[in-house]
Amino acid sequence: MALGSNLDPREQDLWLTASDLPTSPGNPFYEALQRVLRESGFDAFCEDLCRPFYSDKGRPSIPPGTYFRMLMIGYLEGIESERGIEWRCTDSLSLRSFLLLDLKDRVPDHSSLAKIRQRLDVETHDQVFLWILELLKKHDLLKGKNLGVDASTMEANAAMRSIVRKDTGESYHDFLVGLAKESGIETPTRADLKKLDRKRKKKGSNDDWENPSDPDSRISKLKDGRTRLSYKPEHTVDLDTQAVIAAEIHHANHGDTTTGPETLATGCENLIALGFDSEEQKTCVADMGYHKGEHLGDLHGTSIRTYIAEPKRKRRRKWRGRSKAETAAKKEDQTAVYANRRRIKSGRGRKLSKLRTERVERSFAHVLDSGGMRRTHLRGRENVQKRYLIQVATYNLGLLLRKLIGAGKPREWARKTAGSAHQGCVAMWALVRRRAAGNRDTKLQLSERLGVSRSAGVAEIISVAA
Repeated sequence: MALGSNLDPREQDLWLTASDLPTSPGNPFYEALQRVLRESGFDAFCEDLCRPFYSDKGRPSIPPGTYFRMLMIGYLEGIESERGIEWRCTDSLSLRSFLLLDLKDRVPDHSSLAKIRQRLDVETHDQVFLWILELLKKHDLLKGKNLGVDASTMEANAAMRSIVRKDTGESYHDFLVGLAKESGIETPTRADLKKLDRKRKKKGSNDDWENPSDPDSRISKLKDGRTRLSYKPEHTVDLDTQAVIAAEIHHANHGDTTTGPETLATGCENLIALGFDSEEQKTCVADMGYHKGEHLGDLHGTSIRTYIAEPKRKRRRKWRGRSKAETAAKKEDQTAVYANRRRIKSGRGRKLSKLRTERVERSFAHVLDSGGMRRTHLRGRENVQKRYLIQVATYNLGLLLRKLIGAGKPREWARKTAGSAHQGCVAMWALVRRRAAGNRDTKLQLSERLGVSRSAGVAEIISVAA
C-alpha cells in the first residue's frame, strides 16, 4: 500500500457514481429514535400541524420534521447554539441520515432554523411537546398522580455591561460618572467609580435597568452565585416516571410563589388534554420557596393535595384580618396551612419530598447542564420558550428510549456498549483460563448465567456476553 499525501494536488474525478460516495453504517441510538418517530407518524403530524404557516407557492421549504429533529440533536449532543447544531449535523453522515437528507441535500443553516422558529408560534411547539407526552402515555410512562414543581436559572444571551437606564437610556458607566460629579468628583477615576458603586444599595434593580438587546432578561443570581441577566425555567414533573409534563420560561425576578401556580396549572391542563380525569386526586410537591398561605388556601378542597415544605418563621403568624370577610379568608388559609404541615411531616410526605429532590433536579441536570441550555444563545422570552419546549420534549423521548434500548442519550448508549464489550472480553478470558486448568463446569456455569443453551459454542457465549 502506498503512502498517501495531501501535499501534492491531485486531479478530482469528473464523474462519481452513487456507490463511490461515502456512507455511514449508522448510529444505533439514532436509528432507534428514528424508528420510534417513523412508527408513530411524527413527520405526518408535523406536516399537518405546520401547514397553516407555509404557502403552497414558491420553492419547497425545510420540512418541519427536519427542523424539530435538529433541535432534538441540540439536546442529545449537548450543543448550546443553533450554529453549533448546523456544524455538527454537517460533519456527521449518521445525523444527516437521521434528518432524512439525501446525499445531494444541504444541511439547513442556522439562519434557516431562526426563520422557521420565528414563523412557528409557541402553541405549535407546545403541540409537539404534547404529542411526545401522548407517546409516553401509550408506553405507560405517564401516571399524572404525584407532581413535583421546581425552578432553576438560565443565563441569558445579554451582558451586564450593556444595561441602560429605563427612564433615560443612560449606560451604567455614564450613570456612575454623573453620580461622582454630583458628589464633588470632577474627573473620577475607575477606582473612584468602584468605591462609589460599592456603597450604593439596590444598584441592580430590575425596575431601573434593562438590556436593550434582550429586554425580557432580568438581573438575578445564578445557581453558582454570579449576578447575570437570566431567565427562570420551571418544570412540573411526574414523580413516578420522571416525565416533565410542563416546562415554562419565566422572568428571572419573579418569585416561586408567583410562577409556581401558573406552571402547575399548565401541567394539569396538559394532563386533561391527554385524557386524564380532572377530578382524580393529585399531589403537588415543592420546596419551601413555593409556600404561601393564599395559594394553599386556593388548592385546599380541590383535587390537588399539597406537600409543600414550610419555611421556619421567627414568630407565629396572625390569622386575623381587618374585617370579618378578611378574617374568614385567613381562617381558610390557616386550615390549609395546618393540613399541609401535617402531611409534610408524615412518612409519605418525607418520601415524596425525597423523590422531588432527586427527580425534579435530575430533569434540570439533563436539560440544562448535559443538554447544553444552561446558557441560551437566543434573545426574547418567546424564542427561548420555543427552543426549551423541544429541549424538554426530547428529554421525555429519552425516557422512552431508555425503556426500549436502555439508553436515553448517544453517549449513554456508547458507554453501555463499551461496558458490555469489556464484560464479554473478561468472560472470554476467564473461560479460556479455566478451560486451560481443566475445569469442565465453567462453560455450563457461564451459559446458565448468560441465559444461553448448554450446547452453545464458546463463540456464541462470547457474542451474547458482548
